[in-house]
Amino acid sequence: MASPQVAPAQDEAAPAAPAIEIVVPVYNEQDQVVTNVSRLRDWLDRCFPFTAVVTVVDNASTDQTWGLAQRLAQSRAGVHAVHLDRKGRGLALRTAWASSPAQVVAYMDVDLATGLDALLPLVAPLLSGHSDLAIGTRLARGATVVRGTQREATSRLYNLLVHVTMRSGFSDAQCGFKALRADVARALLPLVEDDGWFFDTELLVLAERNGLRIHEVPVDWVDDPRSSVHVVRTAVSDMAGLLRMLVGLAAGRGRAEVANRGVDLRSYTRLGVFSTVAWLIIFLSLRAPLGPYAANAASLLVCTLGSVAFQWRAAAHNRDLATTANVGAIGLAVSLAFTSLGLALVTAAGYRSELAEVVGLLIATAFAALARLLAAQAWLLHRQGTARGPR
Repeated sequence: MASPQVAPAQDEAAPAAPAIEIVVPVYNEQDQVVTNVSRLRDWLDRCFPFTAVVTVVDNASTDQTWGLAQRLAQSRAGVHAVHLDRKGRGLALRTAWASSPAQVVAYMDVDLATGLDALLPLVAPLLSGHSDLAIGTRLARGATVVRGTQREATSRLYNLLVHVTMRSGFSDAQCGFKALRADVARALLPLVEDDGWFFDTELLVLAERNGLRIHEVPVDWVDDPRSSVHVVRTAVSDMAGLLRMLVGLAAGRGRAEVANRGVDLRSYTRLGVFSTVAWLIIFLSLRAPLGPYAANAASLLVCTLGSVAFQWRAAAHNRDLATTANVGAIGLAVSLAFTSLGLALVTAAGYRSELAEVVGLLIATAFAALARLLAAQAWLLHRQGTARGPR
């Protein structure tokens, strides 16, 4: 990607680093970029007790948005403008936050759907050191929201899905009103893979997984009927993002270097449940024609191959395929040994029914999963010790 274009700002006498930098991502917003950014700048000058700059990041607009943003930056103190050559809200935030000199970085949507009075409660806990991230929420008690039934239902269903799959504690993943300490942003941004709408969710999930403190602020929020967000397309992208994260976290990715505490047991368990169900279905389908031992081996092989391919794909091919395959082969060998032993014990005890075999296999699978988890934990600790050198 080409380097971002930065519009020259109004001449200022070597200003000190601001306390807050508020990023406003825009795409084809020529009808409201000047009016709303000027309104935000006026409010900051009049009501906000901390130094703040507003950075408009244009995501490859095809209308007059970039030209208007340039002229605004040249005419208003405290307004900057940056142009990117491709779309993506996450890309806009990543670009601006990574180079920000401010203590706290934030963003809000250009439609100013969130009441500006919530900005001070949003950033105060970050400046005081009480929290690491802060988010506006439309779904907590005290929030006042005006929007259509479809968007309300979609938002609630999506956040419920995030809570169930990721065991998240935050209430609203995608409200366009968030802030982070700048050092926290710099630590998390390299871990966030998405550059689109899923960026927010991924950022928050990774923050929680790394033990960071998230502060929530109930907001007054009024839906903009002109919003360009495509609900269905965004929902499909978000589902793909959740699946990618679920597999990636189960594979041990997504930990900041300073907060890496080992294998994520919850993600490991959820992925194990999915694999076990698939293995059991295949086993029951093949048991009659192949017999229990061959059916068990075939089902384990299919699930292992699928897991290896899925994890490597989810890692965006950044992981060595040979390493991933070797880990999968070891897991297959461990599972096959435990489950074959389980079948042998069931047969030796005189039980030959399909139900008895399934119970024996499930018990053996639980022991195999524990063995794989302990092996993964030991391997991770060995890698960390090798990286840090001898004690």
